[in-house]
Amino acid sequence: MAINRVVRAALKALSYPDIDLKKNYRIKRKLQEAISYPVRKLRYEAWDYEVLSGDHRVPVRIFHPAEGTPLGPLLLFFHGGGWVSGTIDSYNDVCASMALLTGRRVVSVDYSLAPEHPFPAGLLDCYAVAKTLFLHPGLLGAEPEDICLIGDSAGGNLAAVVSLMARDLGEFLPSKQILLYPATHFDHSESSPFASVRENGTDYLLTSKSICDYMDLYLFREEDRRNPYVAPLLSEDLSRQPDTLLITAQYDPLRDEGEAYGKALAAAGNRCKVLRFDDALHGFFSLPPSFALVKEAYRAINAFLEEEVAHAPTAK
Repeated sequence: MAINRVVRAALKALSYPDIDLKKNYRIKRKLQEAISYPVRKLRYEAWDYEVLSGDHRVPVRIFHPAEGTPLGPLLLFFHGGGWVSGTIDSYNDVCASMALLTGRRVVSVDYSLAPEHPFPAGLLDCYAVAKTLFLHPGLLGAEPEDICLIGDSAGGNLAAVVSLMARDLGEFLPSKQILLYPATHFDHSESSPFASVRENGTDYLLTSKSICDYMDLYLFREEDRRNPYVAPLLSEDLSRQPDTLLITAQYDPLRDEGEAYGKALAAAGNRCKVLRFDDALHGFFSLPPSFALVKEAYRAINAFLEEEVAHAPTAK
């Protein structure tokens, strides 16, 4: 059900304190791994694989929606967690539900996390997995046009940036991407150009301070903050990007920058649909699929996946 005033007041009271994530990010990881919901009475298959990225291998988990489901379209998923927390294990239930509710296979990427592996390590892992799937369609039986990138929060940032990088390098280009409340800008302080950072930055679980901490952990160099591969909204060229579904949440500090990115994609000639979910908080997509907001999100996602691509993507 939608979040009413009473529930919003309770959430404000229960919001996590602004702990110093830069000192306690390991605790944050453990908390995220401990919070999960069971996918009961639903049959799915999952198996693990590894993809080479530079001098190391990136674990991925492949979720098959049901026995007998034919090979074909798949979702390449990059998880959230501020580039610092989250794993294929902590997102296991989210991805299992995603496979079941879309009828598509889901490939979840366990990319390298900061601060042990700062930018661009995690991004390069995501790009390596995407490149492997797009250039080797026989690997999982999915043609390039049948692969859709999807990510939430920091994962939405990574999905958007993988698409930019793919175009810049000319190796492949996704035809579709789904960005769930993505981070697209670098400034989440009081000086941010986006009102949602100030309006929603203290009361609704994800705070502007925690976003700033995540950015500090993710980036080793100050100059990287204005790198379009960190803040894609700063890109001077957003042409030749995939058809995009961009979902934002009303009570999310990242709301306005996500919507600004959708407008910028459209202004650059891409097809982009932006949906703001009223009474929603950052991270709502990870709630159990019985929640009305999650059901609504999947209706939008499935409708988007069934749409014809606006134009054949070309990397160069």
